[in-house]
Amino acid sequence: MQAEIIVVGSEMLTPYRQDTNSLHLTARLNDLGVTVAFKTIVGDSLQQLTGAARTALTRADIIIFSGGLGPTEDDLTREAAAAALGLPLLSDPTILESLERRFAARNIVMSPNNRKQADVIEGFTVLNNSNGSAPGQFIETTHNGQRRLVLLLPGPPSELKPLFDQVAKPLLAAALPPSFLARRTLRMALIPESLVDARTAPIYQRFADIETTILAGRGEIQLHFASTKPTLAEAQARVDEVVSLIEAEMQDDIFSSRGESLEEIVLLMLGMRHLTLAVAESCSGGLIAERLTEVPGSSRTFLGGAVVYTDALKTTFANVPADLIATHGAVSEPVVRALAEGIRTRTGASIGISVTGLAGPTPGTGADAGKPIGRVYVALADGQQTRAKELNLFGDRERIRWWASQQALELLRRTLL
Repeated sequence: MQAEIIVVGSEMLTPYRQDTNSLHLTARLNDLGVTVAFKTIVGDSLQQLTGAARTALTRADIIIFSGGLGPTEDDLTREAAAAALGLPLLSDPTILESLERRFAARNIVMSPNNRKQADVIEGFTVLNNSNGSAPGQFIETTHNGQRRLVLLLPGPPSELKPLFDQVAKPLLAAALPPSFLARRTLRMALIPESLVDARTAPIYQRFADIETTILAGRGEIQLHFASTKPTLAEAQARVDEVVSLIEAEMQDDIFSSRGESLEEIVLLMLGMRHLTLAVAESCSGGLIAERLTEVPGSSRTFLGGAVVYTDALKTTFANVPADLIATHGAVSEPVVRALAEGIRTRTGASIGISVTGLAGPTPGTGADAGKPIGRVYVALADGQQTRAKELNLFGDRERIRWWASQQALELLRRTLL
């Protein structure tokens, strides 16, 4: 079963408002084994909204409208849905009476335009909205010989979410055949998307009943697999099968097969080996520490560290010899090695990792003059050996800092393997 969500409101087409209702609806529909095939945002135009509704009726089993059920002239969802279905709007006296009582209880005179909130499309079931004045509406019908479930919901999230969860979702569940959706996510760091797809496409393309999505960004590739079956066990077995084959192909390139973040994985690996970690960060400015400490329970393995932005603090907090910095520059392999070794010794950690580099926008000075923006070094010291990498990153300051942290965490993971 496939659904389409139509978000109604011209304000949703501006930079000032963001649709979050569709995210909630998608999650709840997935619980029912329903995938969302389309999401459409339409402004307050009766013609455009009616056109969107007609299009949705041709391609989706379930059509859900979010918003446009209020009392004003630009609230046109009822009218558009009725026109698309070729059904009349009828005023419901029970709803009208409820509206009048609602206004009277607040000592407010009900303006005539509120009466339109009592308009119900012929044949639709009224869904009581206990958190607002505009009720929802639902129908199971046929359109051009195809079974369709149509749902109208109010736009405010405080109204839509409880109305869908408590009233509409049970109605949909009763109308749908038993269906369950299972998902798995594989995550890989610092590998080109094209390379991942070249190696995995011959595998996942054999599974026509599995929806595969590849996402790339922030130094990471994610492979998302989803399957819908009559039972959860069947769906889960199917996605587990394709994941097993992908794992065999990509092996250690995969850092997570259940959706965990890179920082969660390295902390887990440290804990399993009874190891502790400390960091010395220059250009990343504490980003590695921030990512690690966002994980609950990270204090069991992450001791802490220092943001050593100035040359003086590199010496004070991580024991980097001042003459080493003067000779090679702060952005250099000898210094990043000394940072990792120094912070490990200073804190008593099992492992020390370090980052130094030029994140921009200004170029290096002194001994670092002439080094390009994006030149970054990361290192790891474990008391037996020290590993270091030179990186030439590109992009703005935020991107360089993030990729530096990603490189350091992936170096740690690879070392722990």
